[in-house]
Amino acid sequence: MSKLYPSAQAALAGLLRNGMSLAVGGFGLCGIPEALIAAVAESKVKRLTIASNNAGIDDWGLGLLLKSHQVVKMISSYVGENGEFERQYLSGELEVEFCPQGTLAERMRAGGAGIPGFYTRTGVGTLVADGKEEKVFDGQTYILERAIRADLSLVKAWKADTMGNLIFRKTARNFNPLAATCGIVTVAEAEIVVEPGELDSDQIHTPGIFVQRLVHNPHPEKRIEQRTVRKT
Repeated sequence: MSKLYPSAQAALAGLLRNGMSLAVGGFGLCGIPEALIAAVAESKVKRLTIASNNAGIDDWGLGLLLKSHQVVKMISSYVGENGEFERQYLSGELEVEFCPQGTLAERMRAGGAGIPGFYTRTGVGTLVADGKEEKVFDGQTYILERAIRADLSLVKAWKADTMGNLIFRKTARNFNPLAATCGIVTVAEAEIVVEPGELDSDQIHTPGIFVQRLVHNPHPEKRIEQRTVRKT
């Protein structure tokens, strides 16, 4: 059965609600589901908790949702490219849970694997460990991290078939496969959409069992946070 929807708005219809949690793929602006994020911004849904490596920039990616005050909490590793993020955090408008990058990836992976939590040495003795259970294994202290299980995951693929099998291209793979598995419902956008059987099964990164809806975005903008060029 085809999971393809005619637009990002149609793919998100009936899924969005105030106060929900989202897991969003991408790294900086690389591999972000830009059409789906724009549709969330257009929906005006409020009080979102979003788990994503970072929050885009001021006028693109998840920065659009911050600008419109639709986000109440971010679970992120890096926030250095977003002035509005900084302003809202310092003013107390936005709750931020800082999470080491590898830990964030593993929290998403664990959520998708049905593992409720795991122990890690990362963050021991720092603010990251505040309020978390500690346990000693073989003389080393570990902290307990909870898995992330989101109400909705939004991911960006390079190529997909209409059954939702996904292939990610190069560094755009980043957090996308992990985010795709940890959502109760996952919506993907893809640059290229083909019929079932046209993808090499050995090349599929995320099986369609994890994806409930799909939208075709053949011309993504692929912006760059900081473009640096050599002098002519």
